[in-house]
Amino acid sequence: MASAPLTNPYAPQGSHILSTLLAHPSIASVSAYARRAPPNPTASPKLSHIPSTTPSDWPAAFPKQPLPSIFFSGLGTTRGAAGSVAAQRKIDVDLNVSLAQAAKDAGVECYVLISSGGANAASMMAYAQMKGELEEKVKALGFKHTVILRPGLIQGAREESRPAEAAVRSLAGWMRKISPRLTDFWVNEAEHIGKAAVVAGLKCVQGEREAGVWEIGQGEIEKLGRE
Repeated sequence: MASAPLTNPYAPQGSHILSTLLAHPSIASVSAYARRAPPNPTASPKLSHIPSTTPSDWPAAFPKQPLPSIFFSGLGTTRGAAGSVAAQRKIDVDLNVSLAQAAKDAGVECYVLISSGGANAASMMAYAQMKGELEEKVKALGFKHTVILRPGLIQGAREESRPAEAAVRSLAGWMRKISPRLTDFWVNEAEHIGKAAVVAGLKCVQGEREAGVWEIGQGEIEKLGRE
């Protein structure tokens, strides 16, 4: 039985990671970093809340008992919400790396990161650059298993309003109705991302994958998310 902390349970994919973990028979306990109590519609006794009002305190609050098996990170913000690129970097890169280090120090062997399809540390675009830099930093920590999911456009309800993305998601939804093959290589359902993250993490801790880095692109996310 596995224990699994996670971040950002209110993001579309984060909520599906949480619900999948709570329903999975191989997961004994789930600890969620969240500013308010995370959703628990079934009142599962597996779930515990790590209050996260001060982000700088999060790494010190990383759960150590029982020893977590998998750490899921979907933590991220936007430049608009953060106020600047520099402030966004403190969350998207610095805090993520600090939490990953806390997980490594606690003895976690499998780290699962929700990144982005365009992640590239050499990119001229700030968001893609931050995601790429984060990937490189967590790889360097040397987890037994590092799983990196790189979804495309994420289909799913968001707390934040993003009109431009909403328009593209509407187009993607229309195309998917015609055929999933038209969108599987650039669009991922939030539900499939969440399920794929859990499936991949469990494959690692259950010995179905060799140690190392497993990078999962859009098509494989959809495949794992439908298992």
